[in-house]
Amino acid sequence: MELKVVKASVEKGEGLGWGKSLLVPSIQEILKNDSQSVPERYIQEQKDRPLISQNLFDSLQVPVIDFSMLAQKDANEIRKLDLACKEWGFFQIINHGVREEIMVNMKAAMAAFFELPFQEKSKCAKAANEIQGYGQNFVVSEKQKLDWCDMMFLKTFPHETRNFKFWPLTLPGFKEAVEEYSTEIRKVSNKIDANLSVLMGMDENGLKRKLGEFQQGIRMNYYPTCSRPDLVLGISPHSDGSLFTLLLQDDEINGLQIKHKEVWIDAKPIPNSLVVNIGDAIEILSNGMYKSIEHRAISNEKKPRMSIATFVMPGDEVQIGPLDSMVNEKHLPRSYRNIKYIDYIRQKFAMKMQGKAHTAIVKL
Repeated sequence: MELKVVKASVEKGEGLGWGKSLLVPSIQEILKNDSQSVPERYIQEQKDRPLISQNLFDSLQVPVIDFSMLAQKDANEIRKLDLACKEWGFFQIINHGVREEIMVNMKAAMAAFFELPFQEKSKCAKAANEIQGYGQNFVVSEKQKLDWCDMMFLKTFPHETRNFKFWPLTLPGFKEAVEEYSTEIRKVSNKIDANLSVLMGMDENGLKRKLGEFQQGIRMNYYPTCSRPDLVLGISPHSDGSLFTLLLQDDEINGLQIKHKEVWIDAKPIPNSLVVNIGDAIEILSNGMYKSIEHRAISNEKKPRMSIATFVMPGDEVQIGPLDSMVNEKHLPRSYRNIKYIDYIRQKFAMKMQGKAHTAIVKL
């Protein structure tokens, strides 16, 4: 059987970028030839396999925040946000202001891309020395277990960071859907940023003054069906390197799990909601008050699943470290060293996804 590998080039003049990843076969294409077998490299070690059974912790629910109440500066909703960030590192937001039509169009654009013939998708293949494009990231070893997922990652803001070489511009409606969705999500992220600034002892513009203009990147995840979902992981356990991440889930199929108090909990989809999680950068800035949390994705036998993660990040050259307002030498001493964001991200992409190993890089 011919393995269709996403072939990457080296972008001339691009330098190191954020990192690189080894080439791997497309799992979507492997399954077109044999939908019943699970290749050895995708079979997780026994200790890492998910338990595909009834969740014993079904009663535990990721906190839900009414974004319209936050906009009104409702004290109770602000307290709920603070507790969600401290105790969960995850929350779902409703009434966030992004029109359903925009979210539907974004999902449709992503689905249309992954339905393209492999040769067409490969025109958007990621460069060997970059992380944008179609392929896979965080593959650093030929012996590493692989995730049951194909993905596309695009930088969407600032505009000058966009590289249309990796965009399927001939696919009708794709560019327009991504631009509209990324613009609307940026409005939501600005409001989250303002609330986090206040919670961390600053005014609403505190983080923006400290960090400057934020970057935005979108990762589109395609999880094919799997005949043995108990053997594989859609995405390995990890925390995000972002300030925070906004996830548009499949409304019908559950797949996201978060690690809460050492137990894996399903983040059950709420139609038209967005899942928000704290990233490593906020953990560092908050001096550990708000921690990024391990999460993973599982697969299923019945239907492919898709999700769209939008990462909100500091600029590459920004130094991140505990904010003065989050350090008290007597009660809350500094727990993280300062690091330039690009250096943190490069170290993160040089490792496979492995839980919270990345934040250990900057802990004192």
